[in-house]
Amino acid sequence: MRQVKALPSSAAHSKAMKKATRTGEKIGLPPEQKALLSDEFLRRLDVPGPRYTSYPTADRFVEAFGAKEYRQVLHQRALGAVVGGAPPLSVYVHIPFCESLCYFCACNKIITRQHSRGKEYLGLLEREIALHAAELGRVQHITQLHLGGGSPTFLDDAELSRLMDILRRQFPLAPGAEVSIEVDPRTATSERLRRMRALGFNRVSFGIQDFDADVQVAVHRVQSMESVRDLIAEARALRFESINADLIYGLPKQTPTSFARTVAQVAELRPTRIALYAYAHLPQRFRPQRHIDISALPSAEQRVAMLRTALEGFIASGYDHIGMDHFALPTDELAIAKRQGRLHRNFQGYSTQPDCDLIGLGVSAIGRVGATYSQNAKTLDEYRDTLVQGEFPVIRGLSLTRDDVLRRSVIMALMCQGRVDFESIELPHLVKVHEVFAPELRELQSFVEMGLVELSDQAIQVTATGWFFVRAVAMVFDRHLQADQVRERFSRII
Repeated sequence: MRQVKALPSSAAHSKAMKKATRTGEKIGLPPEQKALLSDEFLRRLDVPGPRYTSYPTADRFVEAFGAKEYRQVLHQRALGAVVGGAPPLSVYVHIPFCESLCYFCACNKIITRQHSRGKEYLGLLEREIALHAAELGRVQHITQLHLGGGSPTFLDDAELSRLMDILRRQFPLAPGAEVSIEVDPRTATSERLRRMRALGFNRVSFGIQDFDADVQVAVHRVQSMESVRDLIAEARALRFESINADLIYGLPKQTPTSFARTVAQVAELRPTRIALYAYAHLPQRFRPQRHIDISALPSAEQRVAMLRTALEGFIASGYDHIGMDHFALPTDELAIAKRQGRLHRNFQGYSTQPDCDLIGLGVSAIGRVGATYSQNAKTLDEYRDTLVQGEFPVIRGLSLTRDDVLRRSVIMALMCQGRVDFESIELPHLVKVHEVFAPELRELQSFVEMGLVELSDQAIQVTATGWFFVRAVAMVFDRHLQADQVRERFSRII
């Protein structure tokens, strides 16, 4: 087994980060990668593109796939489970409520302080779970459960307990299951974390975004570094197996200097995982973003500098770069899976779980069962009305074609392993890669020239530098994206 290098001490990496922040020193990356990751190089790749939590991406879902089609897919899974042929099962539950509006947010949410709405929502979730139970038949053990939002911590302790009881009746947790929850630090306490741990949650994710006071005011999300520090310390004491911190760069009022401070502070807090997202300003699609002063947004050059600061800062602090904008300590399961070639990707991002069927519960939740995707109604009224009528609230989805399944295999291999062995594609799909993907292989030559990809007769290999821009490489194989060239709906790669 590969040995894990010793982590820098907290004092050592904090000192290095502070020095780099003060002097502008470039740290953390090998010299050859620093040379390639110039500002000009980064700007060249700063284009909109999907994050590929699925392929085809959710914008390709159609209304022709609805409740009837979803019911048929569940029936097919039930038949497969009888003979032991069904894949593992994962469940995602969307809790849409938030007490306060964050101006940057692009999630499906309902802003309210009426906590009584949580009780009604649990009743609707119970109806939806009952529909699944009727179609799937016997109890389905799950290997992964994730609560997202909105803010799951909008629910009080009693409501979270009730939700877990409802879920366990139809979806009991398999031994070693990953059970995760997203936590708003502004509404969490040490006591709440202890309750979550007692309910079976073993993974927790804190939304930080930025610690700078001016940035927090500009995006209407104020929380102190000290409060987050205390929550992370408590989560560590409670032995949560994974502690994630979410950050966003490109927010209003952010500067390379201010964001470098946040990077240093987060590194010092030592979460086991870090997710670093680029802010996508799309006010025409997401109404809350209309509150943001566009003149306060950082320039493209400043965004590039922030990305460079984060990449170099977290790597210098002992984090492994997992892929795209995700980092993990070398001892974390995600980093181990990356080293061992066991990394997977689903609608929640990178995962150690093998390909699972995914049941999505709640408003706007997305699921994947077999070679299909489905999405629930996006408004609470439509979600409620459909369930009251005794029907699944699925309003759109997609049945994948043979070409979709083929390209998904290639794209996910790139996104997760950074490598596509042609034989692993040709044997199960009965194709010849050099014939089917001749145009794509020609297009990859430009990435070869940039040092992002190595191409041979047997494989595509993303280089160490290319791993930072794997989305751009994967986009070459996205037939839907190449066909219409409309990319403004996606976040930028940088």
